[in-house]
Amino acid sequence: MALCDIGFVGLGVMGKSLALNLADNGYQVAAFDLDQDKVDAALAQDKLENNNVARVQGCESFQALLASVKAPRTLVLSVPAGAPVDSVCRALIEAGIEPDDTVVDTGNSLWTDTVRREKQYAGLFMFFSTAVSGGEAGARFGPSLMPSGDLRAWERIKPMWQAIAAKVDPDTGKPIERAEPGNPVKEGEPCAEYIGPNGAGHYVKMVHNGIEYADMQLICEAYHVMREGMAMSPQAIAAVFRQWNQGVLDSYLMEISAEVLEQMDEVTGQPLVDVILDRAGQKGTGMWTAMSGLELGSPVPTIAQSVFARSMSGLKSERVAASQLLAAPQVVPMSDAERSELIQQLHDALYCSKICAYAQGFQLMHTAAKANGWTLDFAAIAKIWRAGCIIRAVFLQSISDAYHRNEDLANLLVDEFFAGEIASNQTNWRAAIARATVMGIPCGGFSSALAYYDSYRLGTLPANLLQGQRDYFGAHTFERTDAPAGEKYHVQWGTSERRQLKM
Repeated sequence: MALCDIGFVGLGVMGKSLALNLADNGYQVAAFDLDQDKVDAALAQDKLENNNVARVQGCESFQALLASVKAPRTLVLSVPAGAPVDSVCRALIEAGIEPDDTVVDTGNSLWTDTVRREKQYAGLFMFFSTAVSGGEAGARFGPSLMPSGDLRAWERIKPMWQAIAAKVDPDTGKPIERAEPGNPVKEGEPCAEYIGPNGAGHYVKMVHNGIEYADMQLICEAYHVMREGMAMSPQAIAAVFRQWNQGVLDSYLMEISAEVLEQMDEVTGQPLVDVILDRAGQKGTGMWTAMSGLELGSPVPTIAQSVFARSMSGLKSERVAASQLLAAPQVVPMSDAERSELIQQLHDALYCSKICAYAQGFQLMHTAAKANGWTLDFAAIAKIWRAGCIIRAVFLQSISDAYHRNEDLANLLVDEFFAGEIASNQTNWRAAIARATVMGIPCGGFSSALAYYDSYRLGTLPANLLQGQRDYFGAHTFERTDAPAGEKYHVQWGTSERRQLKM
């Protein structure tokens, strides 16, 4: 066979899907996996989808993979994050990879590992990264791609990446979706754009996942109020979600939430959501985002709260025991008018909270860019999230527009459009939280988002008292409102005079 355009290591769900996506777009692909069954399955699917004509070439070893790809080679890794990435890199070095070859990590790697690998493998090959969002369907028919690293490598793979990426209608900002093997979307704007130096792409994807955690939690809180506080059926809630999905809350997560709520269980005949165990898992990216916020001093309380909500869900046995002991508030029946009113309040609470969650994520990326010397194009980042990724939503067009208006925007909350949106909807946002709290239904996502908004809009916070406390017990000093910035003062608290000293 002729030499292939690109090589793949790892043919699990994501690797196989990306390889077949490239094949659909006219590229010849060489593929290797330590599990020969996965190779065979990929080759079989390729022939099945292409009238028995092979576009993917199976390889039996790393050496065979290198021999099957045109030089300078581009090799894509679709293996679990962490040690497996370095294991494959070492195997490729032993197999004879060359300095001008490119190795592209497409896993959910921690961004600092990506930075370390670029330095570690310099001179042996170009280590590049591309964060991928969209799950199996996205990888197969159009993901959102966040590439970063050496610009030489980007220029090499750019045509392939923009070919396989999700596409957006430039006029409407909405995804062009066509899930058909052999018939890729070629029109529209591709959701693949260079992010920055190595590590930047995986950092941006990490924040994407943190926002995803928050978005999912916020939807779940709206569902919880309707299911438990209003005794609505899953099907009725699905109908509300479908209605919401026609407006400002139009998003992939809203769409699939409605589908989940409509699904009936084949075993019991009950709504499937009622028989799914309420214990959520996580793979770490939401936690990484929260930790980065703490490290950089950039507040991401709604993202952190969504991680804690999953942790709380894991305490299933404790929660069941506590439910028999801890008192709940008395529930007051609602009239039909009150129910309709609360549904609208929840809509506005979800919208405002979502604005705040995205504001937190973009502010974190802004802070990280300064700390790491990156130049991030936030308008472009919002654009490549409009399709292919899990948080894709019509809402992202408004974010892109905000950064086009002001590329140095400190926070989405102070953009004229978003400031106006919250001003128009905050009364219902506050009412929804108050009513949920009275009913005893936890709404940490909504509440943390509101606290973030209220904290950001206030010129004075109670940190003045906090600084007084710190100076009292630890002599940490404080600044004065009527003195130049940076001047430090300390009160001699342990003395009768309590003199104030300039430090």
